[in-house]
Amino acid sequence: MALWQGSSRRLPSGGRRRLARKKRRFEIGREQQWAFVDTALKANHVKLYRTKGRNQKVRVLKAVVANVTDPKSGKTVKSKIVTVKENASNPHFVTRNIVTRGAVIETELGMARVTSSPGQDGVVNAVLTAVTPIPPPGPPAPAEKIPAKSRSTAPS
Repeated sequence: MALWQGSSRRLPSGGRRRLARKKRRFEIGREQQWAFVDTALKANHVKLYRTKGRNQKVRVLKAVVANVTDPKSGKTVKSKIVTVKENASNPHFVTRNIVTRGAVIETELGMARVTSSPGQDGVVNAVLTAVTPIPPPGPPAPAEKIPAKSRSTAPS
């Protein structure tokens, strides 16, 4: 089903607006297509779209590898995506393994945050993040006692 992105035929008050023209082809939007993580493939599956001015937009449909940058060394390496661990745009994307900008993915190198828009750029770029280790379940460790200073009654 096509998405029309033109102005509504109703006024904010609810009254009818009489349009001076019909709908135009450039006002039609595109269907939502997400970048799913697929470990069975060997390379990213992309789709090309024609845009205004005969330009092209590349969209990732199945993501397999990501260009992961290590911020400490500054080196970028292609790494296989294992799974999606966190996605702030929609919590259901984690269970469906959908990659969007800002998602935290697990790669062979470690956890990484996606910095590119896979639906517009045609590539998955990510930066390694420092992950704090999760403590094992159980009672908390006892705090260390700091010895108090001994006070002497002698004048100083």
